[in-house]
Amino acid sequence: MQHLSTRHLLGIKDLTENDIQLILETADYFKEVINRPIKKVPSLRDITIANIFFENSTRTKLSFELAQKRLSADIINFAASSSSVSKGETLIDTVNNILAMKVDMIVMRHPYAGAGIFLSKHINAQIVNAGDGAHEHPTQALLDAFSIRQQYGDVAGKKIVIVGDILHSRVALSNILCLKKLGAEVMVCGPTTLMPRYIKDLGVKVEHNLVKALNWCDVANMLRIQLERFDIKYFPSIREYSMMYGLNKQLLDSLDKEITIMHPGPINRGVEITSDVADSKQSIILEQVENGVAVRMAVMYLLASQNPLA
Repeated sequence: MQHLSTRHLLGIKDLTENDIQLILETADYFKEVINRPIKKVPSLRDITIANIFFENSTRTKLSFELAQKRLSADIINFAASSSSVSKGETLIDTVNNILAMKVDMIVMRHPYAGAGIFLSKHINAQIVNAGDGAHEHPTQALLDAFSIRQQYGDVAGKKIVIVGDILHSRVALSNILCLKKLGAEVMVCGPTTLMPRYIKDLGVKVEHNLVKALNWCDVANMLRIQLERFDIKYFPSIREYSMMYGLNKQLLDSLDKEITIMHPGPINRGVEITSDVADSKQSIILEQVENGVAVRMAVMYLLASQNPLA
């Protein structure tokens, strides 16, 4: 059996192209499993996984939990807001207390960039990064790549534009790294104020005109505005942002080709995308959700298989 080159999934930057292809091929198998009448396999029957979320999450947490149940793993769920963290307990103490219960793998979301990397240097369990601040969200990028591959047969050579709040988006960074490793052309589109200074160092095109970006691309991945991460005002108003960078059906229909619409969720309908676009036949948003379970099953299965007891 092939193995990943890394013991943890901390970010796309730690994966090789072979790692990514192995995850996507393994996800093909698990996609078939979750569409069977009996959607469960005993692959991780002896593995205990702790979901540790220091930040609110609905879709990612549910997706990981369902993926774990489909693999027959034992699960511990931990929410920081109702834990001793609120009493001042440190991250390492919190995790070591959980590991004392003989946990093999940790799925962690944390508001600070690099939290998973820090933790990997201090504990023995394997770590899956479910999002760390505005840094990385590797499983979202992998499921997005899987969805593009499912739609077009291959990611290589495809033109993908990521539209919106690039500055605060961990999805954008992970997607750029993943898509570039798979041979796609990547463009980012949004206001100058929402572009990180290092963006051109990532080897992507930068466009501030949405119509030009949409006419260039095969796939448009629409990001939400992350108001919860704003420390200053980056544009005059939500209405103005929506007029400049929101995707509506009229704009979509005016293009001289049919493009695929993606969104990592949660959708702010009427801001970055209108309901008639989100629910249109060009949208694969719900397929992304389904693919997320298969991809997360693949990641946890491949990591656990490195363990001689698995």
